[in-house]
Amino acid sequence: SSAPPGNPSSVMERKLSAMACAVINDLRLEGKLCDVTISVDGVEFNAHKNILCSCSHYFRALFVSNWSNEERRVYKIEGTSPEMMRLIIEYAYIRTVPVTTDNVQNLLTAADQFNVMGIVRLCCEFINSQMCSENCVGIYRFSDYCYCPELRKAAHVFILCHFEEVTRLSTEFLDLSVEEFTQILEKDELNVKQEETAFEAILKWIDHAPQDRRRHIAVLLGKVRLALIQAEYFMSNVKTHQYVKDNEECKALIIKALTEMYNLEMYGQSSHFTHPLTRPRLPCAILFAVGGWSGGSPTNAIETYDSRADQWVNVTCEQENPLAYHGTAYFNGFVYVIGGFDSMDYFSSVKRFDPLNKTWQQVAPMHSRRCYVSVAVLNNFLYAMGGFDGHMRLNTAERYQPETNQWTLIDPMHERRSDASATTLHEKVYICGGFNGNECLITAEAYNTTTHQWTLIAPMNSRRSGVGVIAYGSHVYAVGGFDGVNRLRSAEAYNPLANTWRNIPTMFSPRSNFGIEVVDDLLVVVGGFNGFTTVSHVECYDENTNAWYDIEDMSINRSALSCCVVPALANVREYVVRRD
Repeated sequence: SSAPPGNPSSVMERKLSAMACAVINDLRLEGKLCDVTISVDGVEFNAHKNILCSCSHYFRALFVSNWSNEERRVYKIEGTSPEMMRLIIEYAYIRTVPVTTDNVQNLLTAADQFNVMGIVRLCCEFINSQMCSENCVGIYRFSDYCYCPELRKAAHVFILCHFEEVTRLSTEFLDLSVEEFTQILEKDELNVKQEETAFEAILKWIDHAPQDRRRHIAVLLGKVRLALIQAEYFMSNVKTHQYVKDNEECKALIIKALTEMYNLEMYGQSSHFTHPLTRPRLPCAILFAVGGWSGGSPTNAIETYDSRADQWVNVTCEQENPLAYHGTAYFNGFVYVIGGFDSMDYFSSVKRFDPLNKTWQQVAPMHSRRCYVSVAVLNNFLYAMGGFDGHMRLNTAERYQPETNQWTLIDPMHERRSDASATTLHEKVYICGGFNGNECLITAEAYNTTTHQWTLIAPMNSRRSGVGVIAYGSHVYAVGGFDGVNRLRSAEAYNPLANTWRNIPTMFSPRSNFGIEVVDDLLVVVGGFNGFTTVSHVECYDENTNAWYDIEDMSINRSALSCCVVPALANVREYVVRRD
């Protein structure tokens, strides 16, 4: 059921003051001035027609169509329980309702039946807040029975974004119809790092009821980007699987996939991802590489990394000024760019980019000018620490709250640090290395947001200025940098439980003043300075294999850039390689 077009119930719900609501509800409870009785399973509720009409199209239609000189007073209502009717009538008067795990399904069904869109909205908000990998499929299917398009869309997006976890943890996933499962598998937005995951999900779904479901193998397999599967896996697991071998339609699919695999191997991926068997999925998160130093001067370049296609996309806003040695952070829907240097001025200014609307906005400036600044985000605060103000290296730190648009100074650090790097892990802000004006630093410290104090932690194994620091897994990683003599290839990981650092394998390229982030569960380092020149080289570290891998280079050489990751963008297609 649904609200009549052009006349949504939310518009009908008249805003009554809290006092007026209380007075009219008291009249109802005392049985005064009531002009209708709602009867459900023999339980009667006195009410006022006008109040019920104000929040429900159902009651409005019921009362108006029965209006006559001799008005009916008692209406028997079928299809709901007395408890649900009590909550609906209470909501009509006080405009709030207790939504709980126990009552939300029945309450949403009743609110949908009686077209009380205010309750529908509250129930949908509650369900959305409880959504997880175990229940998202059930929510997706249930929201089709009630008028909850926004909830259905949210559940669908959740399934796509957490698909691997959903197929592993959800028993409801096995109850999807073939049509529903096909609609999920065919989406570019399906978040799978390898197409093998999609194939294995198909097998799991068919295995749940093989006699009935194995006939669907061809239509489902056709939604997998088969040519992107590892050749060895394809030959030993896909091509030879009994479900596939037994199905005539699959044979043509297998031949097409092998042909496209050969073409990919021989000629590489075409610039237009048109073929359904080779078109990469869309990434669930986008890496932004902002600004930096290139060709002897600052740049305004912004590139985004499409991890599924392993390609960079230029999304530079030409009207923006060049900037280097700044900090960048994704925070509450915006990309914040903090401080920095443009070869003339040192900045205290802060601006933020809205990736949905592609607009820039200045926000409150910091208390200090900060070039070579370190930034981090924790618990609804944006932290800016250390840096260089044009005169001295700073030990001061401050944090920004978007609700108040204000920066507040916090305790200063133990060391003056410019060209350090910071991250957050387990409710603490960590900052490592940097330069104090005299030497490259080996020290690191952590800020406790409960005690509001900085504590020195174990020193690193190497001095590192121009270092990249990032939380990855359960460790804090300090990567590359400059030790006062050389640019470094080395990297190390800090264990906060043991308060110890351990070396990890070295990078392919030495680098300082580079971008660092975690994308697709990989630690990614971007660009930087190798001691001789700025570089465009990008590589990533996988903690599972304890090894580094090359990925696609940026289109321009640059150091002094800053990176952040933007998750779950509704307009992600505007930041990735086109999939035509």
